[in-house]
Amino acid sequence: MFMDVQTGGSVPPMKWGWRYLAWAAVPLAIGLALARYAGPGVPSVAAKAEAVVGSDWAHHLASPLGLFLLQLLVLLLVAKGAGALLKHFGQPAVIGEMAAGLMMGPLVLGSLLPQLHGALFPAASLGPLGMLSQLGVLMFLLVAGAELDLGALRGRRKFAFTVSHAGIALPFVMGVGLAIWLYPEHGPQGVGFTAFALFVGISMSITAFPVLLRILADRGITQTPLGQTSIACAALGDATAWCMLALIVAAAQATGWLSASLNLVCVVLFIALMLGAVKPWFARQQIAPGREGRWLLGILLLSLASALVTEVLGIHALFGAFAAGVAVSSNAQLRALLVAKVEPFAATLLLPLFFAMTGLRMRADALQTSDILLCVVVIVVATAGKLLGTWSAARSTGMENREAWRLGVLMNTRGL
Repeated sequence: MFMDVQTGGSVPPMKWGWRYLAWAAVPLAIGLALARYAGPGVPSVAAKAEAVVGSDWAHHLASPLGLFLLQLLVLLLVAKGAGALLKHFGQPAVIGEMAAGLMMGPLVLGSLLPQLHGALFPAASLGPLGMLSQLGVLMFLLVAGAELDLGALRGRRKFAFTVSHAGIALPFVMGVGLAIWLYPEHGPQGVGFTAFALFVGISMSITAFPVLLRILADRGITQTPLGQTSIACAALGDATAWCMLALIVAAAQATGWLSASLNLVCVVLFIALMLGAVKPWFARQQIAPGREGRWLLGILLLSLASALVTEVLGIHALFGAFAAGVAVSSNAQLRALLVAKVEPFAATLLLPLFFAMTGLRMRADALQTSDILLCVVVIVVATAGKLLGTWSAARSTGMENREAWRLGVLMNTRGL
């Protein structure tokens, strides 16, 4: 039964049906009939319309929006399926998601079915997918920063500082030593040995921060002491490594050490502002009922602005989003709001796309058969340096041997 809006009484459904037919369905039908039959006939157009239905569908599918939606659908289905398969065998889902990108990229699909790959993933169409995936990892790092409990690390800050930089120092030295062997045959033309050696050393020192966070989340150990310590060490270490990389790029491009040094000073001031002013301000706020949406919008805008600042300063937008999350972590209400509203969408939809995109960009000609031995040597040196550097520093500060090895393994997470 339905209620009459004027009398307030109930009206039988049949009566509402007749009203709908009289005032909506019949006039619409008359209008369509007039549009179809009342004007001058163009039979050839009608015949052509029936003949080109299939091609019209293909045209819409090949449109920028249609192709984007198809790419998104295919990548997510393959990435989530591969992630679930790897998780079934006790491995992190992120490995399957990156493998899905490799399978759908030039390395596998492009080699086996080049026409299909070219139609599904033309190079010019990957820009929107890449930007969407970057937005997803920014949102994920915002939540990860909010979940980092700096209070629990208060007594371990010196530990995190020492271990994170030791985890950079040893692989850096080993990478520079390896560069002496690599430079004669693999040094880029016009790039001096110093810049090349520094770049190789830093490349071997960086932890794939998003990969580490995803593995911790998949394993359910983000909030454990080991998980929190590894996040802090990775954040400190990678921020330092990116700052060093900015200096190296400045040296290689001859843009001037003064400009790069000024950027580093700005980075320090930015971090001091976020931790010394923004974080305490968030801690004092009380979220009134019904205003959660405004606070969520404000936090998202803050994370985007923070990401923009760190991107401009040359240490990557990811750290800006993470810093915004750390600032928000001082407010339990806002932290819970981010976990409830942002994390499901970012972790379920956008983050798998980010990891799939890392594999999708891998070119089939990026690794030749003659380079396999070289690749193995680089991986062994980078892994050993990171593992031993982290383990030795952790052991020297009193961490148990087993936990020190586990921390070294976590610091060894890498990307593509």
